[in-house]
Amino acid sequence: MKEQPNVVYVFSDQHRAEATGYNGNPDVKTPNLDALARESVSLDTAVANVPCCSPYRATFLTGRYPLTHGVFVNDVHLNHEAVSCADAFKCAGYDTAYIGKWHVDGRGRSKYIAGEDRQGFDYWKVLECTHDYNHSLYYADTDIKQQWKGYDAEAQTRDAQNYIRARQASDKPFFLVLSWGPPHNPYHTAPQQFREMYEPEKLMLRDNVPATAELDARRDLAGYYAHISALDEYVGDLLTTLMETGKDEDTIFVYTSDHGDMIYSQGDIRKQRPWDESIRVPFLLRYPSVFSRECKRIKEPFNSPDIMPTLLGLSGIAIPSTVEGINYAPFLYGTEPAPAEAALIACIHPAGEYRRSLGGREYRGIRTKRYTYVRDLSGPWLLYDNALDPYQLYNLCRVPEMVHLQKELDDLLMRMLEKRNDEFLPGEHYINLWGYATDESGTVPIIP
Repeated sequence: MKEQPNVVYVFSDQHRAEATGYNGNPDVKTPNLDALARESVSLDTAVANVPCCSPYRATFLTGRYPLTHGVFVNDVHLNHEAVSCADAFKCAGYDTAYIGKWHVDGRGRSKYIAGEDRQGFDYWKVLECTHDYNHSLYYADTDIKQQWKGYDAEAQTRDAQNYIRARQASDKPFFLVLSWGPPHNPYHTAPQQFREMYEPEKLMLRDNVPATAELDARRDLAGYYAHISALDEYVGDLLTTLMETGKDEDTIFVYTSDHGDMIYSQGDIRKQRPWDESIRVPFLLRYPSVFSRECKRIKEPFNSPDIMPTLLGLSGIAIPSTVEGINYAPFLYGTEPAPAEAALIACIHPAGEYRRSLGGREYRGIRTKRYTYVRDLSGPWLLYDNALDPYQLYNLCRVPEMVHLQKELDDLLMRMLEKRNDEFLPGEHYINLWGYATDESGTVPIIP
């Protein structure tokens, strides 16, 4: 075992957990992710605490919950009050690198991000946010815009491969984050070779997609899967580069995503919702020199604030006091029991595609190995037995036979909220507390 492993953390945008071959999806072609899963610890109940782009990213970077770091909506600025994951790795002697989508600067989606706002990352090829994947810009060390060649996820992958190759002869460890924009919509912009892999009319739909949405769902899934198959190929390329440079044994390699995508499950679209298609993400962690190359599937819940402390724990690095998440490393080693019964999920302020006029609402909830339980501001809202009802078709909330279970889950949720000092107030309270300005959809206006 190497005392200081390299860490390659790869995450996409809006890739839900079930949209992988290894999770049983019959249509999506993910041979490299499937092979990676056979050599990895798979955290099968990994969830996004607040299933939305900027909140997840700020949480990943700080190990803190959104009510602490303040990024509970998109397009606001993450301050540098906390010790970031890059800070912690750098203090332990690591080189740090970030390539791709950032989305926590909040001062314009195409503006230059200065060094003091990079949360400790040194190597830097980044744009705040774009979904124009074939005409994608970025900044490096100066405020001169550059453009990724072709499909940006491929170009960003090539840059990450070059970064790894440049360190082939070095013993200094590195922490490399690669942040892809796909498979986030627009769905139909992957390279043609991947779009040709899918015919909408041949795709299977989840049982919770209503008949009225079948045509739209198949159309969008075809493009969504095309993006995922492209990313799958690039995962394979990264793993090949690690092997060719002799770095694979002592590298922690993670593939995950910031949140999922409903794609007409429950008749709904996009993220922010409390259903599994929105909150659950793939999370594969391969570390051959410690966990061998054996598949280990873990059902215990794992939350986005837990990512930073777990990566530090696996790397033998002290966890900063500013971190609120849990270090799962002892549990993964098998030396301690699972550290949490449930993962908290939340919508702190409904906005945008989940604004109130579209059914959006504040909620707090928990996802356990088996159950989903959610309250809104009026009281208990959702209860699902995910073992018996994997498509979450039957809401058991207030069903007389479930009253004792509902009480147990409600008590657990309340204890977890109390621990987080979360009073579960209306979203406007937090918007005003942080001084954010929002438009009629509840969204912080996007600055180009």
